[in-house]
Amino acid sequence: MYQYIIFNKPYNVLSQFTDSESASPRPTLKDYIPITDVYPVGRLDRDSEGLMLLTDDGRVQHRLSSPEFGHSRSYWVQVERIPPESALEQLRQGVMIENYRTKKATVKLRSEEPQLPPRDPPVRFRKTVPTCWLEMTLTEGKNRQVRRMTAAVGFPTLRLVRFSIAHLQLESLAPGEWRHLTATERSELLRL
Repeated sequence: MYQYIIFNKPYNVLSQFTDSESASPRPTLKDYIPITDVYPVGRLDRDSEGLMLLTDDGRVQHRLSSPEFGHSRSYWVQVERIPPESALEQLRQGVMIENYRTKKATVKLRSEEPQLPPRDPPVRFRKTVPTCWLEMTLTEGKNRQVRRMTAAVGFPTLRLVRFSIAHLQLESLAPGEWRHLTATERSELLRL
């Protein structure tokens, strides 16, 4: 029977089970998840946080990782300064990053900060530069795409938290916690 796990990846943790590239050990999924033979579906950069799906079901992994089967991924994105509607519209329509135009995205300015635990280390704070939070939903997952998109319109990302993948939600999982999918979540996942 296949395993399906969701995990709230903390900041500074690699989205893999081993770290062979660094002379000094860095935290990996192995430090949090004691289950063998499951693999991440997609990645979150070391400096990003939030929801990850892990499985040993190769069909589901391919379906969710392959660009040909676009599925939604939603993020809370803290950016420097407050983007005007014109910058948000650029993000919605797609922006050029490294000779590639991103697909259309759903982007909105959040009226309040999402309820998240503080990050360790904290995001840099500058008295003279305000920040705000965006909610972005993409149907593709290029390398560092959200960060590159917000930078392309002049509003660098300070903190990035994925809170959903398709129908799966981060909900009440604290950073570093994981759980198996519920029967309902698993059933919906297999219907994708």
